[in-house]
Amino acid sequence: QVQLVESGGGLVQAGGSLRLSCAASGRTFSNYAMAWFRQAPGKERDFVSSISWSGGLTYYTDSVKGRFGISRDNAKNTLYLQMNSLKPEDTAVYYCAAVQVFRSTNMGQADVRSWGQGTQVTVSS
Repeated sequence: QVQLVESGGGLVQAGGSLRLSCAASGRTFSNYAMAWFRQAPGKERDFVSSISWSGGLTYYTDSVKGRFGISRDNAKNTLYLQMNSLKPEDTAVYYCAAVQVFRSTNMGQADVRSWGQGTQVTVSS
């Protein structure tokens, strides 16, 4: 069981940037692959990006490639999502997740071991 707490969400204009953080409790953060998911109103909770436990491998869903960057600082037990060139369609609650294993494909909720509480990202047009 990994406890995850997201922060950094907020309101931003289209074209702007936000950096989300996910702080993990305990001393085993570096042993987990991690991911970001998002859920827009009335929509499914969808995969955004993932990163291997070492940070050496990353994967992005097509809609965010070239705009978002996932990273981690294992010394700080923290996961990040840098979001640039934001679009109104990026508006969603963003969730940090610890996953079973890194895979270079879109993950599903069944892959998730632990969820954060979510942080709201709103992009105005």
